[in-house]
Amino acid sequence: MTTRTLRGKVAVVGVGETPYYKHGQSPEPEFKLALQAILAACADAGIDPRRIDGFASYSNDRNDPSRIAAALGLPALRFSNMNWGGGGGGGSAAMGNAAAAVACGMANCVVVFRALAQGQFQRFGAAPPGGTASGEPAFNAPYGVMSPAQRYAMRAMRFLHENRIAPSAQRAIALASYHHAQANPRAVMHGRPLTAEAYDASRWIVEPWRLFDCCQENDGAAALIVVPADEARDFKHKPAYLLASAQGSEHRNGARVHNAPLYATSSFTSVAPQLYEMAGLKPKDVDVVQSYENFTGGVLMSLVEHGFFTAEEANDFLTPENLQAPSGKLPLNTSGGNLAECYMHGLELQIEAVRQVRGQSTAQVPKADVSMVISGPMVTPVSSMILGSEATL
Repeated sequence: MTTRTLRGKVAVVGVGETPYYKHGQSPEPEFKLALQAILAACADAGIDPRRIDGFASYSNDRNDPSRIAAALGLPALRFSNMNWGGGGGGGSAAMGNAAAAVACGMANCVVVFRALAQGQFQRFGAAPPGGTASGEPAFNAPYGVMSPAQRYAMRAMRFLHENRIAPSAQRAIALASYHHAQANPRAVMHGRPLTAEAYDASRWIVEPWRLFDCCQENDGAAALIVVPADEARDFKHKPAYLLASAQGSEHRNGARVHNAPLYATSSFTSVAPQLYEMAGLKPKDVDVVQSYENFTGGVLMSLVEHGFFTAEEANDFLTPENLQAPSGKLPLNTSGGNLAECYMHGLELQIEAVRQVRGQSTAQVPKADVSMVISGPMVTPVSSMILGSEATL
């Protein structure tokens, strides 16, 4: 019987992004930002945009694939897909969905994209506007639990308390991201280094998170191009092959009124094993990780649930030196991540994972053959993916 897997079936051959702006300050509308990122990815791959025949996105992206196809002059649109969920948990899932379409022949050249222009629409980090609430907000809002930081702080607080994890562990994650951003001229926080003293002096947002534990809010767009693996060598750059993609959530994870059975998790306890099974790898095989930071506590929990260390080892493992490229034990968020490069709803992490495999990162890890992305801790559904060089096939 043929094994059903995406491992080695597709590759990323082009990546593109717009400049990144502070939320609400983009000079362009969201749709134009999406087109700019897609055209940049085509230029990176060295292809005519009319070669594209599919699109995949996530988190209720507002940019309709049929409209994009018309704007780009595509001969035909063969595939369009949206991953459910309102957070960044769909970033790696969108890559997996695009890969599935290419691997089974539904499309041949699929763009994964995400665009945000918060000046046109709602600010992401704020409580939702309006005088009525339904679903989860109807339970939470009467008690003042409305913003993302408020909603997720309690889960992280439980995890940190139960495992006696010190504030220094979250601080190390923030310091590593800002350290890497200083080498990355694309990063919004390039030229704005962070010290441990400045971190400790920053204001509380909601305990256990200070200002520098929280992601930025940005406008812009990012895009990646996925093609069949047997065509991947025909493009301008070294291919980054998809070794695995997994998505989903835990038992009753959708019980989002703070009563899920597994409360103090980042939602990856069932997803991470699926990821490693498809990739045929173990945590020790991963050379570099890009982990979505909505908040540093979510990164910490995600790294534990992906097996890089136990909760009991977190205080000793999570030091700036261990997380910094090129020589750390686990180089993390090497472009600056959501904290210090930009918040393109996490899709900039996929681009950085590709750059690491290509050897083009501004904080390059030597011989980065296996590059992981973890998307959207504590939301539901969540997803992860692993990219590899040709040597891993």
